[in-house]
Amino acid sequence: MVAPVLSIENVTISYQIEKIWADVVRDVSLQIGPDQIYGLVGESGSGKSTLALAAMRYLATNGRVSSGKILLDGENLLDKSTPEMEHIWGMKMNLVPQDPGGSLNPSIRIGSQLAEITQHHYKLSRQQAWQRGIELLREVRIADPERIVNRYPHQLSGGQQQRVLIAMALSTEPRVLVLDEPTTNLDVTTEATVLDLFSDLIHKHGSATLYVTHNLGVVAQLCDRVAVLYAGEIMEDATVADLFRQPLHPYTLGLLDAIPRLGQSRSGQNLHSIKGQLPSRTNLPKGCVFAPRCPLVLDLCVEVKPDLVAAGEGRTVKCHRWQEIANGSLHLPTEASVSLPVAPHLKLDETEQPLLNIRDVSKRYELGSPLLNQISSAINGKPPQAVKAVDDISLKAERGQTIGLVGESGSGKTTLARLVVGLIKRGSGEIDLMDIDLAPNVEARSDDSLKRLQMVFQNPEESLNPYQTIGEVLRRPMVTLLHYDRERADAKVAELLRAVRLPEDYVNRFPSELSGGEKQRIAIARAFATDPDLVVCDEAVSALDVSVQASILNLLSELKQEHDTSYLFISHDLAVVAYLADVIAVMYLGQLMEIVPRDQLLSPPLHPYTEALLSAIPVPDPTSTRERIRLEADTPSPVNLPTGCRFHTRCPRKWGPICEQQEPLWADAGNGHLIRCHYPLDELAAAQAASLAGITGQNPKTEQP
Repeated sequence: MVAPVLSIENVTISYQIEKIWADVVRDVSLQIGPDQIYGLVGESGSGKSTLALAAMRYLATNGRVSSGKILLDGENLLDKSTPEMEHIWGMKMNLVPQDPGGSLNPSIRIGSQLAEITQHHYKLSRQQAWQRGIELLREVRIADPERIVNRYPHQLSGGQQQRVLIAMALSTEPRVLVLDEPTTNLDVTTEATVLDLFSDLIHKHGSATLYVTHNLGVVAQLCDRVAVLYAGEIMEDATVADLFRQPLHPYTLGLLDAIPRLGQSRSGQNLHSIKGQLPSRTNLPKGCVFAPRCPLVLDLCVEVKPDLVAAGEGRTVKCHRWQEIANGSLHLPTEASVSLPVAPHLKLDETEQPLLNIRDVSKRYELGSPLLNQISSAINGKPPQAVKAVDDISLKAERGQTIGLVGESGSGKTTLARLVVGLIKRGSGEIDLMDIDLAPNVEARSDDSLKRLQMVFQNPEESLNPYQTIGEVLRRPMVTLLHYDRERADAKVAELLRAVRLPEDYVNRFPSELSGGEKQRIAIARAFATDPDLVVCDEAVSALDVSVQASILNLLSELKQEHDTSYLFISHDLAVVAYLADVIAVMYLGQLMEIVPRDQLLSPPLHPYTEALLSAIPVPDPTSTRERIRLEADTPSPVNLPTGCRFHTRCPRKWGPICEQQEPLWADAGNGHLIRCHYPLDELAAAQAASLAGITGQNPKTEQP
C-alpha cells in the first residue's frame, strides 16, 4: 500500500450563520494517493467547494473545521500556524479555481505573475524566473509563450487564462493539487483540451489531485476514484470504473440519469430529474439526509440514519437499500414518457412563410474611436478595423419548431440572439416574425411584436429585479403588453406558477428567497406570460446543475407542446441542444457552418467543426474508447478572419489549398441537411465513420420496481 499524500479523516466543517454554527459538511473521510485524481461530485450547495477549501485551510473567517484531521504526508494541517501554512501554500498545495479571469491580476503581465511564484519559493533571479515562466507556458501547450508572457490577462482567451493558472499551480510541483470546477466556464472544445492537459501534467508530476465538479462526464474521463457528496455527507465512494458500471445509491443513479445523451430526444422519455431541493443546514432530516427527495424512500429511511458501509472491495455507500440496487431487484422509477409531434425540417429555400425568417443579417463592431476611425479612413482610404460578430446569416424556424444554435464562445451565437430580440441593432439584413417586419432595435418595435417574442437569459440573477416580488415580476409584461387589469393578471400569474411547477404562494417571495433552478423557472414563466410565438433561450441551462438542468429541459419541452411555441435555443453543449432541438445550426466565427436535422446529427457526413464539437463532449462512460478529435489551435481573431473557409486553420480534415483560398458554398446532404465545406460529402462520410462510432452514452437502467 502506498501511503496517501492527503488524508481527510472524519472531518466536520461548520459555518456561522446568524450567530449559529451549522455543520455544513459532516464526518467526511477521503484518502488521495500520489498520481491519483479523486473526483468530488454533487449538486451546488452539497459542500464540495467547502470541503476542498478546508483541505487547504482556505476557509472564510466564518468557517471552521469542528472535528477531524487533515493530514498532508502524515502532518495535521489543522495544527499549523498561518506562517507555516503560507510556506505550504504554493509550494506543497495549490488551487486551480473556477474563474481564471478573477484569479489573475489584470494589471500585471502574465510573465511577471508566473515569475513572482518561482522567485518567492525558489529564490530565482528575475531573469531565471522569467525564463522558467516561458518554459511553464510551453509545458501547458500555449503557442508562442515568448509573446504570451508580455501580455495582460484580458488579452488572452478563457482557455489560455486557464492554462496560465495550471502553469502557476504546477510551477512548484506541489504534492497536492485542488481543482475547483476549473472547466465549468469553458466551451466544450476548450474544456476537452484542458482536461487532456490536466491528465497528462498531473500524471507527469505525480500530484495527488482533488477534482471538484458537478459534471459526471468529466469525472468518467479524468478521475481514478469518485466520492458523491450530498448535503454535506458522502453518499457513495468508489473507483470510477465501479461507480459507473453499477451505481449503488439512488442519488448517484439520479445524477447519472439526468445527463442528456447524444441520440436521446425529448420525443421519447423525459430526462430524469431529482425532485425537491437540498435541505436547510439548520434543519436536517432525522433519518437519511436524501430521504425527502429519494424516489425509493421507505419509512426506515425517514426514521433511521444509514451508516456509510462497505459495499465490496474499495467502495462504500450510505443507503438502507443498496443491496437491492446491487442485486438488480430495485431501480429508479421511470420518468413519464412524452409524445411530441416532429416539427418540419428546416430548408433555406422554402417558399412558405416561416414563423421566424432571418435574412442576410450581419453585425460589425468597429474598433477604437468612431471619430478617429473616420479621420484614419479619410487619410488612408481603408475601412476601420471591425469585428464581424455575425456575418450574413440566414435562418428560418417553423411554428412549433426548435432551432438549436451551437458553437464555441465567440462564435456569434449570443449576438445573433440579441439581434433577433432587438437588444442590439443589426447592421444589415431583415428579420420577420410571421407577418411582422421586426425593427432593428427593441425601442422601435410595437407592443404586438414584443409580446410575440420573448427571451430567457443565462443568468436569472441578473434578469430578475431583486426588489420586486415574483408576483410583480410576472404581472409586469401582462400589464404593459397585454393591458390586463390586476385581477386578470393575478389569475394568469397563478396559472404560470402552476405551469412551471412552483407553488402559488411564491407570488410574495423575492428572488433572493429562491434557488437557482427556481429563479430560472420564474424567468421562463415570465417569458410565457404574453403567450409568445417564439422564445429565445440564450444558454438558459448552462449555469445549472445537471439535475436542475434536466428539470428545466423537461419543462421547456412540455411548455412547447402545450403552447405550440417555437424556440431559438442557444448553447455550447451539443448534447443539450440535441435533446431539445428539431434542427441544429452550427455557428463558427460569425458564420453558419452546418444546418442539420436532429435525427441526422450522428449520421455522417457532418461538417468537421460539428464533428469536433461532438467528439469533445465528455461521455459519462469510463470504458469509452471512441476516437477523439481535439482542436489544439486557438480560434482566429474575428478582426483578422482567415481567407477561404474560416475553419481551415483548425480543421482536422482540411481538404487542400482550396480551403485556404476559396470560401465554400452550401452543399446539400439531403432532407434539409446543409453543410458549408469543400470536402466531397461521400468521402467525408467515409472518413468520419470511426470518429462518430460509440459517441453516445448509455443511461443507467431506470425501470419501474
